[in-house]
Amino acid sequence: MDKKMFCFQCEQTAGCSGCTGAAGVCGKDAETSELQDRLTGALIGLARSAEGNRTFDSTDRAMLSGLFTTVTNVNFNPETIRKQISLVHREKEKLVPSCGGCSSPCGKNDDYVMKQLWEEQEDIRSLKSLILFGLRGMAAYAYHAMVLGYSDQTVNRFFYEGMASIGYDLPKERLLSLALKLGEVNLQCMELLDKANTETFGNPEPVSVPFKVEKGPFIVITGHDLYDLKLLLEQTEDKGINIYTHGEMLPAHAYPELKKYPHLKGNFGTAWQNQQKEFDHIPAPVLFTTNCLMPVKPSYADRVFTTEVVSYPGMIHIGEDKDFTPVIEKALELGGYAEDREFTGINGGSSTVTGFGHNTVLSVADTVVDAVKKGEISHFFLVGGCDGAHKERSYYTEFVKQTPKDSIILTLACGKYRFNDMDLGEIRGLPRIMDMGQCNDAYSAVKTAQALAEAFSCGINDLPLTLVLSWYEQKAVCILLTLLYLGMKDIYLGPKLPAFLSPGVLDMLVKEYRIHPVSDPESDLREILG
Repeated sequence: MDKKMFCFQCEQTAGCSGCTGAAGVCGKDAETSELQDRLTGALIGLARSAEGNRTFDSTDRAMLSGLFTTVTNVNFNPETIRKQISLVHREKEKLVPSCGGCSSPCGKNDDYVMKQLWEEQEDIRSLKSLILFGLRGMAAYAYHAMVLGYSDQTVNRFFYEGMASIGYDLPKERLLSLALKLGEVNLQCMELLDKANTETFGNPEPVSVPFKVEKGPFIVITGHDLYDLKLLLEQTEDKGINIYTHGEMLPAHAYPELKKYPHLKGNFGTAWQNQQKEFDHIPAPVLFTTNCLMPVKPSYADRVFTTEVVSYPGMIHIGEDKDFTPVIEKALELGGYAEDREFTGINGGSSTVTGFGHNTVLSVADTVVDAVKKGEISHFFLVGGCDGAHKERSYYTEFVKQTPKDSIILTLACGKYRFNDMDLGEIRGLPRIMDMGQCNDAYSAVKTAQALAEAFSCGINDLPLTLVLSWYEQKAVCILLTLLYLGMKDIYLGPKLPAFLSPGVLDMLVKEYRIHPVSDPESDLREILG
C-alpha cells in the first residue's frame, strides 16, 4: 500500500488544509514526511529525557539541527534524516543511559508518535502546532548563531520545555501561554543572532547591489548562512571566480567583512520560488546553505551543491570540513557566460539597495523624527516576510505601489523581491524603500519600532506604523509570536492565513490582537490610513 502523508506547516499546503497524498506541494514525498515526523517524535523524547538532567553542547546541537531539518524546503533526503534520528537517540542515551536496558519501561522518555498530535482535539492540535512550528523557526535562528559561536542557555533550555509540552496533556490556556513565551524567547534569540552577525561581520551599511552577471566563471550562493558565504569567498579569492548571492543571501552585500571581497559582485535571480526557472541551464554551480531548496530539475541537477542541514538525494553535499573544492571546480568547468549578462528584478529594475539595519536607521533617527513632526513622513509600512508562488502574492507589489508618496516602506526577508527593484524616490535623502535584511534580521525592525516609540513618547501601537506581512514557513511563525508577545496589534497577514490555526484559535487571535487577513491593497490602505 502506498504511503500517505499529513503536513500543514507551510502556506502552500494543498487546498489550504493539508498535504495528504503521496507528496506535498513542496515536493516532499510521503516517506520523507514520515521520517520528519519520526525525527520530531525523537526530539520530543529527547526533550522529555532532558527534564531534571543536564544537557550537553552536543545535545543542544542535536535539538537545533533536528528541528532545522524539518523546516519546509530544507531536507528532501530520507538517508540524512535517518542519520539525524540516530544522532538524537544517541544523545538521549547520554541523558538517560539506564532507559535502554530497562526491563520495565515507563514510557516517559520514549519517542512521541506524531499521529497522536494530528488526532488531537482541533484547538489543542492547533496550539501545539503553533508551538512546534514556532520552535522549528526559532531553531533556524539559534542554529545560525551557534555556527558563529554564539549561544544562550535561556534560549536553548526553552527548546526542551516547548518540545516536551507537545507530548503532554495540557489545557488550551497553558498552551497559549507557552506560545507567547516562545515569542518572548524568540526575541532574545533574534537579538543573539543580530549580535553574532554584527560582531562577526560588522554593522550593515547601505549599498546598491547590481543584477548584472559579469562574464567568466561564477558561483551562486543561496539560503541564509553568512558564514558559509565568508568561507566560500575566502576559498575563491584570486581564482578568477565571481560570487553572486541569491534569495535571502542578498543582504550579505551590506556587511563590511563580506563586501570587502571584490569578487562578491552582485545578486542573481529573485526570490526562492523562481529558482527552477532561473537556475535552468545556468552555466554555474549553485550552493544551498539553508532552506528554500526546491526539487531539483534535471537541467541543472549536475550543478547543485548542498551544505549544513540541507540535503537532496543525488546532490553533492559539502560536509563539516567546509571544503568547497567541488563547487569551485564545477564553476571553472562550466566557465560562466561568455559576455556580461543584464538581468532585472520582477518590476524591471537593474539593481536594488540593501543594508538598512537598525544601526543605520537609528543613526538618522533625528532626521526621521523631525520629518514626521513636520508632516514630511505620514506613515511607516513594514511590508515583508516570506515569499511564495501563489498569484495572490502580487498583493504586496500593488500595495507598495499604492502607498502614499510621503510614506516609508521598511522591508525584510524574501517578500521584498515583489518590489525591491522599484524606485519610489526619497524623503529627506532617505530612500522610500529600506531593506532591513533577511527574515533573520526581524530584530532590526523590532528595535527600530521600539526606538521610534521612545522618541515619540508613545506605545508601539500608537506609532504611524502598520505591519503588512506575508508568511510562508516556520520562521515567520516564531516572528509572529514575538510580535504578539510585544503586544503588536492590527497586523495585516496573508496572503492566506495558516491552515494549522483552527477557527477557534484564529478567532481568539483576531479578537485579542486584531489580526487582519489581507484582502485588496486599495481597500486595506483606505482602512489603515482612515
